[in-house]
Amino acid sequence: MNKYEKKNREAIKKRKRKVRRRRILAVFLFLLVIIGSAAGYILYQTYNAAKESYTEIENRIDGKSELREEPVHISNDPVSILLLGIENYTDEYDRGRSDTIMVATFNPSDQTMKLLSIPRDTRVKIGDLGYKDKINHSYSEGGKELTIETVEGFLDIPIDYFVTVNFDGFISIVDLLGGVTVDVPFDFNDINAKWERFYFTEGEMELDGEEALVYARMRKKDPRGDFGRNDRQKQIVTSVIDKLSSPKTITKIDDIAKEIGKNVETNIKIREAIAFRQKFADFNSSRIEQLALQGYDLDINSIYYFDPDDQNLEEIQTELKQHLELLPPETNETTYNEKNQ
Repeated sequence: MNKYEKKNREAIKKRKRKVRRRRILAVFLFLLVIIGSAAGYILYQTYNAAKESYTEIENRIDGKSELREEPVHISNDPVSILLLGIENYTDEYDRGRSDTIMVATFNPSDQTMKLLSIPRDTRVKIGDLGYKDKINHSYSEGGKELTIETVEGFLDIPIDYFVTVNFDGFISIVDLLGGVTVDVPFDFNDINAKWERFYFTEGEMELDGEEALVYARMRKKDPRGDFGRNDRQKQIVTSVIDKLSSPKTITKIDDIAKEIGKNVETNIKIREAIAFRQKFADFNSSRIEQLALQGYDLDINSIYYFDPDDQNLEEIQTELKQHLELLPPETNETTYNEKNQ
């Protein structure tokens, strides 16, 4: 082989490598376009589906609680969120009842959440109606607005956001997430609305949507009554948060958003939720502290109530206010020292 043939062969090889690189680049760009289009479609569909779940809290000026001096935003400020699980949607005139009532406070400075379950039989003053009753009756009497007003009065903190989910939506969302993991405290069995029986064994279990709902709602067979029930509900919430934080969830976000659009109401705007997720991508259940109300059994005219302990309630109110940065630093320090003496 002479030097000209050798040079010519090298030139051909060089051209082939360039063509191959261009083809690889073209395929890569094509895949980027496809992925980009799919992501755009998912984002578009998610946005439209989630928009259906958005609703304002009535009679709020600038969208803020009367207990706030300035509006707050979920991705920048310490905020509170009222979580309501609703049952008994029979028709458009029946609001149903809030079977599950939780308050979560989130502080962005340390990315921590405090989660409090309020037993549905808790005896509280119902908004401005002037009488005390079970807290879950506030939803049937006046929907989310009266429930928010009642919870604000009970905990003495502003409720900035709310989320309601009915049980059909709960089951569907848990199933789309691939189920939830819980630590069953003891063996028990219970039935669902269709009289189907489900069995739970002590220890870690993976539950689908229907099982998770039965697990979360059982109360009569729990020796701790509503308190044990509240703990199981908090297990579900923390497991859902972990599943939503998983990278695997991104492929299901479109379907999840559709379920949210059909079964969830909230005043959290989709752009706020996206901003929150981007800013606090590492947030998970390990950053959640669970709080518990203490109190006493109360019987009035053969009707059971849970009567909160005043001192414990005041301590929880203070702790939530601290987390929301509603107390000045010196108050925080004094309260902390008193609490730890």
